[in-house]
Amino acid sequence: MSPNGTHEMHVNLNVRGLPLSATLEINEISNGLIAQGKNVYKLGLGQSPFPVPQAVVDELKTNAHQKDYLPVRGLPALQQAVVGYFERTQGLAYLPQNVLVGPGSKELMFILQLVYYGDLVIPTPSWVSYAPQAHIIGRPVRWVPTRAENKWLLTPDELEKVCADDPQKPRIVILNYPNNPTGYTYSDDELQALAAVARKYRIIMLSDEIYGELQFDGGHRSIARYYPEGTIISSGLSKWCGAGGWRLGTFIAPKELGWIVKGMATVASETFTATSAPIQYAAVRAFNGGVSIERYLWQSRRILKALAERVHASLTGLGLSLAPFDGGFYAFPDFSPLRDKLSARGITTSAQLCTRLLEETGVAILPGNCFGRPEQELTARLAFVDFDGARALAAAEQVPNDQVLGDEFLRRNCDKVVSAMERMADWLTL
Repeated sequence: MSPNGTHEMHVNLNVRGLPLSATLEINEISNGLIAQGKNVYKLGLGQSPFPVPQAVVDELKTNAHQKDYLPVRGLPALQQAVVGYFERTQGLAYLPQNVLVGPGSKELMFILQLVYYGDLVIPTPSWVSYAPQAHIIGRPVRWVPTRAENKWLLTPDELEKVCADDPQKPRIVILNYPNNPTGYTYSDDELQALAAVARKYRIIMLSDEIYGELQFDGGHRSIARYYPEGTIISSGLSKWCGAGGWRLGTFIAPKELGWIVKGMATVASETFTATSAPIQYAAVRAFNGGVSIERYLWQSRRILKALAERVHASLTGLGLSLAPFDGGFYAFPDFSPLRDKLSARGITTSAQLCTRLLEETGVAILPGNCFGRPEQELTARLAFVDFDGARALAAAEQVPNDQVLGDEFLRRNCDKVVSAMERMADWLTL
């Protein structure tokens, strides 16, 4: 028996031994060190630094009185707003009844795997929760290693190899872009080539586009444009709307996959019942967009792009090889060029690298093995989000749109990120 008297032997074997989600754990460790009075640079948890747009906050206030259970699939006005969003931004047509609203896209991904029996195909590196969800449910996971020289993107040939041996096997392939943890995205040609393979093998493509609005050039395109009949798009409010703690995610599927949405809604009705009513009413305003929200997104991208360039320059200045980042707020450097120097200091794994970095500099990042990579690879993810997003947005509004947000702006408004990169660089070059 455990110390609190519970019978640990009765814990589901698929759950026993699984650690806390790595991103949440690093956040708790960082907060614990801060509580002890230590200076920590929180580049571990990928939480948007920006505030929720005021228009959306106002809508939440207006609807704080909403207390009734909403339909399992979501508030009809929100379903319609999500349909309108994808029609407006991607030129895609959907039925409102094939929108499913949940308490975060993570919950919806979990339910999808409960409903659809098939292998989960995950390109690595990947977000930390995809594989543990499959493990908890008992679904097979097929890892597909990608290559740094290809910006860690899944190629059609790699996907073909996964499917060719058993063409009829049911599969869910997760495509996440702009990518967490790498910050890279796919070109139109790359998406079309992947879509052709997906159609050939009748893959269920789960396109996790939660960072779509944070592509720096504002030109995100969904693979659903090229494989509409087999693609489910996952989105929500956490990244582009700065509302991670609000816990609202959305799935949208074509009519051909309406049966999956129906099955998911059945599970939802017996688990979370419905997503918070006030949050759903506020989300209508977010997905309907408008001038103020477009301005918010434009400035958010502008700030993140400037920071991404600063982070990229710092990492490449150490002799690391990385292509410029495309979107989001992540970098996934491989420190292997510094292997000899690190080895001389007793550091031979990505976990050791991140532990020592946190202990000796206060910079918190996550090791690559948390994202499905080998420990010996010396890869790591850093999230350049430790700054006051409200302050940065206000300051960016004072800089003419045709001017680049330079080093002075970043030092004044994103100093912890800049300082973290400098501390890390100094530590790595000791």
